[in-house]
Amino acid sequence: MQENTSFKSGFISIIGRPNVGKSTFLNRVIGQKIAIMSDKPQTTRNKIQGVLTRDQSQLIFIDTPGIHKPKHKLGEFMIKVSKNTLKEVDIIMFMVNAEQAIGKGDEFILELLEGTKTPVFLVINKIDQIHPDELIGIIESYKSKFPFAEIVPISALQGNNVDSLLQTIENYLPAGPQYYPADQVTDHPERFIISEMIREKVLHLTREEIPHSIAVVIDKIKRDEENENKIRVQATIMVERDSQKGIVIGKRGALLKEVGIQARKDIEMLLGSKIYLELWVKVQKDWRNKSAHLRDFGYREDEY
Repeated sequence: MQENTSFKSGFISIIGRPNVGKSTFLNRVIGQKIAIMSDKPQTTRNKIQGVLTRDQSQLIFIDTPGIHKPKHKLGEFMIKVSKNTLKEVDIIMFMVNAEQAIGKGDEFILELLEGTKTPVFLVINKIDQIHPDELIGIIESYKSKFPFAEIVPISALQGNNVDSLLQTIENYLPAGPQYYPADQVTDHPERFIISEMIREKVLHLTREEIPHSIAVVIDKIKRDEENENKIRVQATIMVERDSQKGIVIGKRGALLKEVGIQARKDIEMLLGSKIYLELWVKVQKDWRNKSAHLRDFGYREDEY
């Protein structure tokens, strides 16, 4: 069989301030949920790799944690992940929120990008939230700061101009192999995706003091002994304080039960099977500042 010499492939880093829509974009492009979404900033903690295979190309997207000033070891880990991905990709997508003016966070990222030989795309997201006349001013303000290879306005939520962005990315990619099977959409194991789905529901349902203090550990995934058509998933939600444990459990267990109901739907779609989901909540004091706990919960610096 003759090798397809016109096939293109490459790695694209998605970088930007917290909450600009990086995960929303990735999920839309891939066609299913692999990155969690929340209106709370700094939701993504690991780099999430999403694979899009097209007729003549394979685009491998890396959704990185939003760049911010770290306040603990977990925050330092998140920044290290974001910075390291810039060294290993073919294209850097710098995503910004059309509703927000250039801030210190954006300028910090642009400083990180100074001198890079990798093509940098400015992707202006959430254009559905502004008047079209505002777009020209936004573009000009960013063009004065950095020599972008391309500037593409999109709405990741509604899909506006996303196909055009994908085609532009493909045009820049080098000829290369198909790294992953056509039906594979992420390089993360199912355990990781399931833990993120559970964490997303906790973020959605709890108050402000909870979000950054939780981690989810998958204890067990196995076929149910009494019903082969169901999968049993056991998971522990880690928090840092006793008061947070009470909040996550809720009055008479109501909030934890709702987390389970919502997460189960997503996990069943992922696994294509009915599941039993058992959740526990455990206190692990100040885990975000302890390297051993960070490793145990899946935040491994040696992998980056």
